[in-house]
Formats: sequence, C-alpha cells, structure tokens
Amino acid sequence: MFTLYYSPNSCALASHIALKDAGADYRLQRVDFAKTQQRSAEYLALNPKGRVPALATPGGILTETPAILAYVAQTYPEAGLAPADPFRFAKVQEFNSYLCSTLHVAHAHRMRGSRWADDPAAIEAMKRKVPQSVSACYDYVETQIAGPWVMGEDYSIADAYLFTVAQWLELDGVDPAKYPKVIDHRARMAARPNVKTAIDEEFATQA
Repeated sequence: MFTLYYSPNSCALASHIALKDAGADYRLQRVDFAKTQQRSAEYLALNPKGRVPALATPGGILTETPAILAYVAQTYPEAGLAPADPFRFAKVQEFNSYLCSTLHVAHAHRMRGSRWADDPAAIEAMKRKVPQSVSACYDYVETQIAGPWVMGEDYSIADAYLFTVAQWLELDGVDPAKYPKVIDHRARMAARPNVKTAIDEEFATQA
C-alpha cells in the first residue's frame, strides 16, 4: 500500500488522481498547512522539503509531482497512464516538467513571494505580475493540448496534472476566455468519476 501525503487544493491532487486511475491501493495522510504540519519535525524527517506531495512507496519516499506521476504510470502499465513509446513518454515528461518548473512557480508568486524576496514592496510587485506571468504560461499550454486530452486521443498523467493547476487559473487573475482548450479540458476532467472521488476524499480525510 502507498501513503500519499497531501493538502487540499494543492498540486498533490494530480498524484491522487493518478493513484485512483491506476487502481492502486493507497491511503491518504493530510498535512494541515494551517497548523504548519509541513514544517513539523515528523514531516520534515519524511520530506525535508516541507512540501506536498510525498508518496511513501515500498522502495522509499518520492517527492515532486512529475516523479510521482511517472512512478505510478510505470508501476501500473496496464492502466495506460503513459505512452509505452520512449519519445512520447518523454513528451509527457516534458509537459509535466513545464507545469512544475514554470507554471506552478509563476502561480506561487501570488501567495509565496517570501520564498524569493524579503522586501514587502518586492513581494507585492510579484503578486501584481502573476496575471501576466501565469497567462504567458497558458499561452504555451494552450498550444500543447493535442486533442480532447493533452496527448491527443490518449488520456495520461499529463491530464491529471494540467487539471490540478488549471483549477487555480481564475484565482491567478487569468482570463479563462483566452484559453478555450484549457477550459474544455478542465471541464472534461471534472466530469470523470475518479476525479470527483479524489476531490471528495481529500476533503473527507482528516489529519
């Protein structure tokens, strides 16, 4: 059994959806950010980064969403969550890496500017920049959605990740009308039973 350490409304939802899609045996462990449990000695011993997600596996702890998603897809190949072809799998990783390293970082400037600056004026300047910087990310993402799913006709772990970050789009001040493919994808994902169940589980599970 796996244990997924998560916080509601966080990027951990992507890993949760993938576990659900894979039919994996897992349990959830909520990390309460309001109580700063992510900075507790117990959690830092598990994940020194002090962030979510973290996935406890039989082989050890995994962190970082792209790594967890790839692990789940490769552990359950029968679920078809990633292409078998090496190049197409690399394209999935390319897309997920962009969400992680660029889009998510731009989003984080809205609430977590203290990671990059101490000056309150600089932090406020970062917040003001978010609608522009995140929109620039979606300008790219919109061009990469090849069909009903990110990779075209084949659903993959990239879809779980895009859905997760796209839920924050309006909160970041981005105009959804500019990104019809992203919004259509988000609605398509929201209708999937596994997605609905994963969201319900996250808010039902207590720390």
